[in-house]
Amino acid sequence: MIFGIKKVKDDAEFLADLAAMQKRRRSRFRMLVCLDGSDESYEGLRFASKIGHSDDCDIILLYVRPIDQGLRSGGLQVRVARENLLDWGLELPGIRYLKKGLEMLVGEKDLKKSWTVVSSHTDTWGDPLGDNKVEYHHKSGKSIVLKLKTAPDPASGILDQYELGPYNLLIMGNPSRWRGEFRSFFNAGVAQKVAMLAPCSVLVARPRTEGNDDGKGYLICTDGTKHSLASMVRVAVLAKHSDLAITLFTVARQEEDRRKAARVLEKATQILAKSGIEVDDTQIGIGDPTEQIIKASEEFSVIAVADSGKNWFKRFVVSSVAFNVMGAAKTSVLNVR
Repeated sequence: MIFGIKKVKDDAEFLADLAAMQKRRRSRFRMLVCLDGSDESYEGLRFASKIGHSDDCDIILLYVRPIDQGLRSGGLQVRVARENLLDWGLELPGIRYLKKGLEMLVGEKDLKKSWTVVSSHTDTWGDPLGDNKVEYHHKSGKSIVLKLKTAPDPASGILDQYELGPYNLLIMGNPSRWRGEFRSFFNAGVAQKVAMLAPCSVLVARPRTEGNDDGKGYLICTDGTKHSLASMVRVAVLAKHSDLAITLFTVARQEEDRRKAARVLEKATQILAKSGIEVDDTQIGIGDPTEQIIKASEEFSVIAVADSGKNWFKRFVVSSVAFNVMGAAKTSVLNVR
């Protein structure tokens, strides 16, 4: 394992480097996994590991720490703190979570043999430690990045990190609360705020039930619209990449709409067949879409629902099936954008 240190000299150089990085990153599938030490956040990392095992996928692990946490009062020398980020010899907030995440992705022997390491630092928020990043690069081109980010609160830190992307998928652990009313948005939890505002697809990961490893695989929901079918194809590729079964699901409001729903599933199956993706099962629910999706999802590893396609403000004002399923389901939910 080869070490190096990268420093940002000035704003102009930073912006030039950022533009070059974003251009390279658009050719890769990049996942941002938010860790907070909870079992749910590591469940999200398990999903990332399944999806991102190929060489063209990069995984970025993120921990957001409050501004100036544990430094001002502790009298810690910032230079020492930054140096120790590299060898993980210092128990700063979030370090142990990121280290555990790295250990879940790469074995120690492989890390030393096949990966090079680059460390970088960016001043931010006037915080003594700022933002710190350790990048692990494999000779195949694959990257695993550990990011210790400083922000006023976790949600703003996660969304700010997205802007430094781009990312194809953002993964978070199960929220402690999920509120649906307009007035409660400002008191919502981290996962809900990020799911509302993030421009990319968002996976809310929930622990698997005992004895139900990957369940029946992916339950991919579609209503037959162009946006929904396009989202279905993208999720089906992920499911196939993860070697998990695919069940297509649609909802008819009333029993007399069952034939129409069956045609939606037939069309969806044909679309995936043209891409060489096999559908293991199809199901139809009758009634309220949110209720039917949640009812059908109990034995599945992931529910995939297409976002409404609305911008963040319209999602804020108007309730959507995807957003309601994310809050109410007991299994992991992928909101596809």
